[in-house]
Amino acid sequence: MGCRGIYGGSGAENLNSENVIEMLHITKEFPGIIANDDITLQLRKGEIHALLGENGAGKSTLMSVLFGLYQPEAGEIRKNGETVKINSPNDATALGIGMVHQHFKLIDVFTVLDNIILGAETTKAGFLQKKAAREKVLALSERYGMKVDLDAKVEDITVGMQQRVEILKMLYRDNEILIFDEPTAVLTPQEIDELMATMKEFAKEGKSILFISHKLNEIMAVADRVTVLRKGRYIGTVETKDTDKQTLSNMMVGRPVQLEVVKAPAQPKEVVLHVENLVVPSKGHRKNAVNGVTFDARAGEIVCIAGIDGNGQTELIYGLTGLEKAARGAVTLCGKDITHCSIRQRSTGMSHIPEDRHKHGLVLDFTLEQNMVLQKYREPRFQHMGIINSGAVRSYAQELITQYDVRSGQGPVTIVRSMSGGNQQKAIIAREVDRDLPLIVAVQPTRGLDVGAIEYIHGQLVAERDRGKAVLLVSLELDEVMSLADRILVMYEGELVGELDPKKTNVQELGLYMAGAKRTNKEGASA
Repeated sequence: MGCRGIYGGSGAENLNSENVIEMLHITKEFPGIIANDDITLQLRKGEIHALLGENGAGKSTLMSVLFGLYQPEAGEIRKNGETVKINSPNDATALGIGMVHQHFKLIDVFTVLDNIILGAETTKAGFLQKKAAREKVLALSERYGMKVDLDAKVEDITVGMQQRVEILKMLYRDNEILIFDEPTAVLTPQEIDELMATMKEFAKEGKSILFISHKLNEIMAVADRVTVLRKGRYIGTVETKDTDKQTLSNMMVGRPVQLEVVKAPAQPKEVVLHVENLVVPSKGHRKNAVNGVTFDARAGEIVCIAGIDGNGQTELIYGLTGLEKAARGAVTLCGKDITHCSIRQRSTGMSHIPEDRHKHGLVLDFTLEQNMVLQKYREPRFQHMGIINSGAVRSYAQELITQYDVRSGQGPVTIVRSMSGGNQQKAIIAREVDRDLPLIVAVQPTRGLDVGAIEYIHGQLVAERDRGKAVLLVSLELDEVMSLADRILVMYEGELVGELDPKKTNVQELGLYMAGAKRTNKEGASA
């Protein structure tokens, strides 16, 4: 018996008046791929309904159909039992449907307030009424614990703050059906807890929530029901109280998944990266984002930088990779001082999986195969006298696509912008790990990935460690930090405040260091 038989058909049998939204037999196609294949989904009033599936399973596409970004080839959408036609996001908004996208739809040079009210401005005699808008946004941010600086430009705030802006944008429009596409992918553990509580509050108020997530802990904690998709098809809908994480992961991936990281003890060898008293100014140069940081990363170990988002981790990585110039200090890679080297010079010794895959990881309007050789196209096998060997590029890209299970509609010639976020991430990881360099700098490497992909990426990082690479990991996921790291360095307000052994600490102690409530003094004792 197939999965549909086990888990209960297409869902279409359960139509009833409780459903505020019904998506019936939705089919959406793109060149070379059926993203949604006859999917039925029902959302009850006042429930939190999770949508679970692998990267590229069709979750975001289905929600984009509901929000009017895509038009389906077949199927019907009903709201409160009435058939509706959603041709654009404006139609969705008029129906009370709002969406927080996985990749934010914000204008970097606008202020937070301007982004929130954009498209829903209040005017009087042709003049913008910002005072009333500001008061409404402030009231919402206070009510739901989402404080933001309304006058800051979006380009100057953290990704966590940008997530809040997206949510406030939706609340400002008084939406009653809220779609969250990977809402916690960029949040700290504390912010995730706050968001979970806020979502429950929304549901109590009668709002209905569709919640896309790969994080099984969150789904089990907050969702009432879960619908699982796999490779564009409906697998089943289950009550959260009647299932468990292992069952959900099996439904999602189609095989048993190892949810815990399995690794042998580290065998650290020579120092690969040495950072000495590094100082990196903040964007506005009002203070130092990184203030006197010193540490080593050795061959054969995974060193994790942990901390609440916005405490200097991003600027530290920028200083190491050359994206920002250090004001003081030294960076040594394999015995060579690279403090004043260019990004290209540094990249010959380190792989970099960046925090922002769109800004620093990919050229979105290039093909997948072009992105796969961004760091290698100058090598003789890929070019001769400046002429690219397209056959060699395609063959190499296809190898990585197969090895890392990077899913796309048209294979190597797919435009990267059209791929799911998780598959974009897998493409970067494939490219960077395959470069076979002494140091791997991995910033949030599993952000937005499903459990099957996380299992694979964790395995790859451990395998690279065991091959003698130094891995510098930056993660906001405490479970990932505790299970993957051999040493944990905690950053707080631009400084390293603790070095912890994951075998001798716990999440609670780690949280105290991250919050600045505890630190290790220069003699190594806790204070």
